[in-house]
Amino acid sequence: MADGQSTRSAVIACGQAAAAGASSLGSAPAEVIDKALRGMAGLLSDQAPQVLAANAADMEAGAAAGLGRGLLDRLQLDEARIAEMARQIGLLADAPFPAEETDLGPLPSASHPNGLTLTERRVPVGVVGANFEARPNVTVDVASQLLKSRNAGVLRTGAAALRSAIALFDHVIGPAVAAAGLDPGAFQLVRTPDRQAAQELVSQPGLIPLVILRGSGETTRLLAAEAARHGVRTLAHADGGGVLYLDRAADPGMAGQIITASLDRLGVCNRLNLLLISADAWDELLPVAQAALQARGVTASLPPHDHPLGQEWALSPGQEATVTVAPADGPARAAGIANDSTSGLAAAIVTADPHAASEFLAAYHGTGAFWNASTRLLDGFKLRGVPETGINVDHVPGPRGPVTFQDLCLRQFVVRPASPAGDT
Repeated sequence: MADGQSTRSAVIACGQAAAAGASSLGSAPAEVIDKALRGMAGLLSDQAPQVLAANAADMEAGAAAGLGRGLLDRLQLDEARIAEMARQIGLLADAPFPAEETDLGPLPSASHPNGLTLTERRVPVGVVGANFEARPNVTVDVASQLLKSRNAGVLRTGAAALRSAIALFDHVIGPAVAAAGLDPGAFQLVRTPDRQAAQELVSQPGLIPLVILRGSGETTRLLAAEAARHGVRTLAHADGGGVLYLDRAADPGMAGQIITASLDRLGVCNRLNLLLISADAWDELLPVAQAALQARGVTASLPPHDHPLGQEWALSPGQEATVTVAPADGPARAAGIANDSTSGLAAAIVTADPHAASEFLAAYHGTGAFWNASTRLLDGFKLRGVPETGINVDHVPGPRGPVTFQDLCLRQFVVRPASPAGDT
């Protein structure tokens, strides 16, 4: 285990190297950025044996350490998942870049008598940090998103996924960036399992002003608080768990289908976690829900509950295959329970009544609201066609919900004369 000073020095060295390489990204033509992305997609396929071998070692160590089903599900890579990662990066390479400048028209005449025009310019952040646990696919997701947004990056993961992350950096990310003629030093991986590295990552405002925090629970909340103390901005996602409300006008067949679709993976944040059923239709819809849960091998936690309504089962070792089931007195009350008892990630209503749907959607304040659809759709790729760097659930201005490369920029206002020869 590294001592505190060497861990701090390692993070700072990564930040300095990334900052030095950032200029090669900021000035790179779009076709060069996309060439590097296509290189990543190709190397994911070509280097899959090396990546899978490293991941197998992580999985073996994780099982020995007692990681639960949810975390092991997040940790595991296989040929299908690697192929999907490569496919998504290929689509990212094909995605158009946002306009670097947007014309906002002339300034009001009262602001300047001689005529000035205003444009809004997108400026890269520079160096963006990312901290994530037991999610090796996030290594490539985040690196590719930062590359597409022309930002350098310092990535840090915990011991559970470190072998996989190193393999992805050494065999995929670094070689693809270098082959495109860009500085591979722009992307750094903190190669120590020391947990202090996460605290150091959120403590360097001069080097790493923005950090993406992908994780769940108290650790992520503590890192976000630490970042705030140091003046580092975060896009944080500490808690998850999808909510599904079955309205009294729900079609039973559709209800069963959406429950089933919401539980295809138990270790992801947008899976079904809390199932609310209209109190007026409890006797009719509860058997439908129980049948759908049982078909997935999932246990219903029924009232009275000895746990919070919003308990996130994906993070409860040994109890991942659980969903909380509770009654709700109508759409507005169901939305209120979702607002008050869960993280505000995503909630859905199943109903054939447009008025009930409108009432629910208007009352829910989370990052994603769905009508007759699964909360599993709250994903950058599924919603916006490109991988995400993470999900931000903050109730403040800025990117919220799935965050993609389009969000990783600063806004700059540029004022120019109305004509090249205009007075200033």
